[in-house]
Amino acid sequence: MTELNGQCMCGAVSVTATPAKPAIGACHCDMCRRWTSSALMTFQAEPGYAALGPVKTFVSSDWAERAFCEECGSALWYRMTAPGPMHGQTQMAAGLFENAGGSKLSLELFIDKKPEGYAFAGDRKQITEAEMMAMYAPSEEGDNQ
Repeated sequence: MTELNGQCMCGAVSVTATPAKPAIGACHCDMCRRWTSSALMTFQAEPGYAALGPVKTFVSSDWAERAFCEECGSALWYRMTAPGPMHGQTQMAAGLFENAGGSKLSLELFIDKKPEGYAFAGDRKQITEAEMMAMYAPSEEGDNQ
Protein backbone atom coordinates (compact mmCIF):
# COMPACT_ATOMS: atom_id res chain seq x y z
CA MET A 1 0.00 0.00 0.00
CA THR A 2 0.98 3.62 -0.42
CA GLU A 3 2.43 5.67 2.41
CA LEU A 4 -0.01 8.36 3.57
CA ASN A 5 0.70 11.79 5.04
CA GLY A 6 -1.75 13.43 7.40
CA GLN A 7 -2.08 15.87 10.24
CA CYS A 8 -4.14 16.74 13.29
CA MET A 9 -6.79 19.47 13.24
CA CYS A 10 -4.39 22.30 14.16
CA GLY A 11 -1.47 21.00 12.07
CA ALA A 12 0.92 20.76 15.02
CA VAL A 13 1.26 16.98 14.56
CA SER A 14 2.11 15.49 11.19
CA VAL A 15 1.76 11.74 10.66
CA THR A 16 3.14 9.37 8.05
CA ALA A 17 1.71 5.84 7.90
CA THR A 18 1.16 2.96 5.52
CA PRO A 19 -2.14 1.07 5.89
CA ALA A 20 -1.66 -2.68 6.37
CA LYS A 21 -4.71 -3.18 4.13
CA PRO A 22 -7.27 -0.89 2.46
CA ALA A 23 -9.82 -1.28 5.26
CA ILE A 24 -11.27 0.99 7.92
CA GLY A 25 -12.79 -0.16 11.19
CA ALA A 26 -15.25 1.72 13.35
CA CYS A 27 -15.22 1.17 17.11
CA HIS A 28 -18.35 1.93 19.14
CA CYS A 29 -16.96 1.03 22.59
CA ASP A 30 -17.64 3.40 25.47
CA MET A 31 -14.06 4.72 25.52
CA CYS A 32 -13.87 5.41 21.78
CA ARG A 33 -17.25 7.17 21.82
CA ARG A 34 -16.16 9.34 24.75
CA TRP A 35 -12.82 10.07 23.07
CA THR A 36 -14.29 11.09 19.70
CA SER A 37 -17.96 11.80 20.53
CA SER A 38 -18.81 9.15 17.92
CA ALA A 39 -17.22 5.99 16.56
CA LEU A 40 -13.43 5.93 16.27
CA MET A 41 -12.60 5.29 12.60
CA THR A 42 -9.16 3.72 12.08
CA PHE A 43 -6.96 1.66 9.80
CA GLN A 44 -4.21 -0.69 10.91
CA ALA A 45 -0.84 0.94 10.30
CA GLU A 46 2.23 -0.99 9.21
CA PRO A 47 5.17 -0.77 11.63
CA GLY A 48 7.40 2.21 10.96
CA TYR A 49 4.79 4.97 11.04
CA ALA A 50 6.02 8.34 12.23
CA ALA A 51 4.51 11.29 14.07
CA LEU A 52 6.18 14.66 14.58
CA GLY A 53 4.88 17.27 16.96
CA PRO A 54 3.33 17.48 20.44
CA VAL A 55 2.02 13.91 20.82
CA LYS A 56 0.68 12.79 24.20
CA THR A 57 -0.35 9.25 25.13
CA PHE A 58 -2.93 8.05 27.61
CA VAL A 59 -3.03 4.50 29.01
CA SER A 60 -6.74 3.81 28.55
CA SER A 61 -6.87 0.14 29.61
CA ASP A 62 -4.74 -2.78 30.74
CA TRP A 63 -4.02 -3.60 27.10
CA ALA A 64 -3.87 -0.33 25.14
CA GLU A 65 -2.92 3.33 24.95
CA ARG A 66 -4.32 6.22 22.93
CA ALA A 67 -2.36 9.10 21.43
CA PHE A 68 -3.58 12.62 20.76
CA CYS A 69 -2.28 16.06 19.81
CA GLU A 70 -1.35 18.00 22.94
CA GLU A 71 -2.37 21.26 21.24
CA CYS A 72 -5.81 20.58 19.71
CA GLY A 73 -6.71 17.18 21.20
CA SER A 74 -7.15 15.39 17.85
CA ALA A 75 -7.18 11.60 18.15
CA LEU A 76 -4.04 10.15 16.53
CA TRP A 77 -3.93 6.40 17.22
CA TYR A 78 -4.85 3.46 19.41
CA ARG A 79 -1.98 1.03 20.17
CA MET A 80 -2.05 -2.43 21.76
CA THR A 81 0.40 -2.56 24.68
CA ALA A 82 -0.37 -5.98 26.21
CA PRO A 83 2.14 -8.77 25.63
CA GLY A 84 1.24 -11.24 22.90
CA PRO A 85 0.74 -11.38 19.15
CA MET A 86 -1.14 -8.05 18.99
CA HIS A 87 1.53 -6.12 20.96
CA GLY A 88 2.43 -2.91 19.14
CA GLN A 89 -0.42 -3.11 16.62
CA THR A 90 -1.49 0.45 15.92
CA GLN A 91 -4.84 1.63 14.65
CA MET A 92 -4.29 5.05 13.04
CA ALA A 93 -7.16 7.58 13.14
CA ALA A 94 -8.49 7.61 9.56
CA GLY A 95 -9.58 11.26 9.79
CA LEU A 96 -5.96 12.45 9.85
CA PHE A 97 -5.61 11.52 6.19
CA GLU A 98 -7.25 12.93 3.05
CA ASN A 99 -10.28 10.79 2.17
CA ALA A 100 -9.13 8.33 4.87
CA GLY A 101 -6.51 7.11 2.42
CA GLY A 102 -9.22 5.85 0.08
CA SER A 103 -10.01 2.87 2.30
CA LYS A 104 -13.44 1.30 2.71
CA LEU A 105 -15.32 0.73 5.99
CA SER A 106 -15.15 -3.04 6.45
CA LEU A 107 -15.56 -3.68 10.20
CA GLU A 108 -17.58 -2.39 13.16
CA LEU A 109 -16.43 -3.27 16.67
CA PHE A 110 -18.62 -3.24 19.79
CA ILE A 111 -21.66 -3.12 17.50
CA ASP A 112 -23.95 -3.80 20.46
CA LYS A 113 -22.71 -0.53 22.06
CA LYS A 114 -23.52 1.63 18.99
CA PRO A 115 -26.04 4.37 19.83
CA GLU A 116 -29.35 4.18 17.99
CA GLY A 117 -28.93 7.73 16.62
CA TYR A 118 -26.69 6.79 13.69
CA ALA A 119 -25.85 3.88 11.39
CA PHE A 120 -23.42 3.30 8.55
CA ALA A 121 -24.73 2.22 5.15
CA GLY A 122 -23.66 -1.04 3.55
CA ASP A 123 -22.69 -4.46 4.80
CA ARG A 124 -19.56 -5.26 6.78
CA LYS A 125 -18.33 -7.58 9.50
CA GLN A 126 -19.71 -6.65 12.93
CA ILE A 127 -18.30 -7.81 16.26
CA THR A 128 -19.99 -7.53 19.70
CA GLU A 129 -18.43 -6.50 22.99
CA ALA A 130 -18.39 -10.11 24.24
CA GLU A 131 -16.63 -11.27 21.07
CA MET A 132 -14.02 -8.49 21.37
CA MET A 133 -13.35 -9.19 25.03
CA ALA A 134 -12.89 -12.89 24.29
CA MET A 135 -10.30 -12.01 21.63
CA TYR A 136 -8.27 -9.22 23.27
CA ALA A 137 -8.97 -8.57 26.95
CA PRO A 138 -6.62 -10.05 29.53
CA SER A 139 -7.91 -13.33 30.92
CA GLU A 140 -9.59 -13.20 34.34
CA GLU A 141 -7.56 -16.28 35.26
CA GLY A 142 -4.32 -15.26 33.52
CA ASP A 143 -1.25 -13.37 34.62
CA ASN A 144 -2.18 -10.18 32.72
CA GLN A 145 -4.10 -8.58 35.55
